[in-house]
Amino acid sequence: MRSRTEILAMTRKSCLVLVGSVALGVLGGCRKSADVHLHQAREAAYRKDFQAALRQYRMVLDVLDRGESPLTQSLRALALRGIADTYYLELRDIPRAVEAYRDLIQSCPESVESVEAHVHLASLLKEHYRDVRGAVSELSSAVARHPAQSAELSYQIAKLYFQLANYPQCVLEADALLERYGDSEFADDAMLLKAQALTMIDNKRAEAIEVLQTLIARFPDSELQPHALFELGRLHEEGHEEEKAIDCWVEALQRHPDPGAVQAAISRVRRRIENTTPRRIGSQSSAFDRLHARAPPRPKPVPHASEAPKEKPGESSD
Repeated sequence: MRSRTEILAMTRKSCLVLVGSVALGVLGGCRKSADVHLHQAREAAYRKDFQAALRQYRMVLDVLDRGESPLTQSLRALALRGIADTYYLELRDIPRAVEAYRDLIQSCPESVESVEAHVHLASLLKEHYRDVRGAVSELSSAVARHPAQSAELSYQIAKLYFQLANYPQCVLEADALLERYGDSEFADDAMLLKAQALTMIDNKRAEAIEVLQTLIARFPDSELQPHALFELGRLHEEGHEEEKAIDCWVEALQRHPDPGAVQAAISRVRRRIENTTPRRIGSQSSAFDRLHARAPPRPKPVPHASEAPKEKPGESSD
């Protein structure tokens, strides 16, 4: 026969197994119920019944309650993302969308969905509240998570600093992008933006020219190459290097989307050169002009007193 101690040990073990089984059953039921509500929410959204979709998303949150397991957090993030996107993209309820995205970021800060929440929140703050600094903060938080779109988000941050007229910080952000994501598709964008920011800073014209020349050489097939050539020509013009400016613009004409504007710049500078360049001695054009110029009429000679005509005999001066 088993001793009392052995029986008590077996009973305790059985109780633990039973409690664990019940807990797993409850969690499994919660997951199944949450999945069902998520599915129903998406079906309602597909039918354009957005209020029904919101109700189903909220039922997901009610089912999950305050669970902190990775699975629960994942389902919670999906539901909160669904609520926020519905308010923003479908109902265009901007205040509630902002509140929902912030709720998602606070409740599930490590989720994949929170990265997109930062991005959407940045757009809302910039476009609807003119809060550019708030947008910079949200995008910076997204980049700190190192998502796949980090290069694009970093470029957006640099552009926002340019919009804020904080040109030195714009240059720093562009440099950081080029250092971390130099092989990305946004590298040429960052270089052009950096050059434009440098032109807005005193005594940085030479650096801007160097950046533009590097962009043109490094990305000859980029759609930004003709824009870089046009900007380079403009800087040469400002530096009174008209011939270099024309050379840049002539090259830009081949691919620039607005050839009329480029041709107008070329014509303007060529007229200026013609109007300010003195004609050289022996110039064919100068000789041609003199040949066709009318000489002033010659005055009639006035006879000298000693050359006055003499009177004939028999003629009187009376």
